[in-house]
Amino acid sequence: MTRLLIFDLDGTLIDSLADLAASANHALQARGFPLHPVDAYRYFVGNGVTKLLERALPEGARDGETLAGVLAEFTRHYGVHRADLTRPYPGIPALLETLKERGMLLAVASNKFHSAVEAMTRLYFGNTLFDLVHGHREGVPPKPHPAIVRAILAGAKVAPGDTYYIGDSDVDMQTARNAAIRSIGVTWGFRSRGELLANGADFIAETPDEILQIVGA
Repeated sequence: MTRLLIFDLDGTLIDSLADLAASANHALQARGFPLHPVDAYRYFVGNGVTKLLERALPEGARDGETLAGVLAEFTRHYGVHRADLTRPYPGIPALLETLKERGMLLAVASNKFHSAVEAMTRLYFGNTLFDLVHGHREGVPPKPHPAIVRAILAGAKVAPGDTYYIGDSDVDMQTARNAAIRSIGVTWGFRSRGELLANGADFIAETPDEILQIVGA
């Protein structure tokens, strides 16, 4: 039996909060809007960059034209600075290598735009650990819609019952539920254990090693 483990990226595999916050604040400042502390961005991320920036903008400035301008500024800055402070969480590279050695299929499903997901996955984890990498593409609904997970299941040719989805937020747990697969909520990311449980996490992992125990690797 082949098992498939699908990982969220930001807040699960990599700690990218500081770089996301820096690029968002740069974009806000360039357009004359108030900035936010890094910690506030824990609650802005999770539904893709457009939603992140919409949440960061003042309530009266979320029209399409303003949002498009801020998004363009963010994209330029983040393209250059997305790896300034971002790093894999401790224990994650070793976890992925162990899972791969034990015959697991590994995938990434992220609401970050696809080209950035591909680039960052290669940068931090190389070209051989992940079998499938999916970021947000035009025309594909973002998580928590299950489309991205269903595409990975089809590509991997693995049944939902042999699959786990691993993430750090309410969006991730909802995505797993919508795709009818088991979920593992991780507590080292951007959101709380309580949020994960409230959104239906089947398992909770406090450390990467606990994932090995949960999936029986």
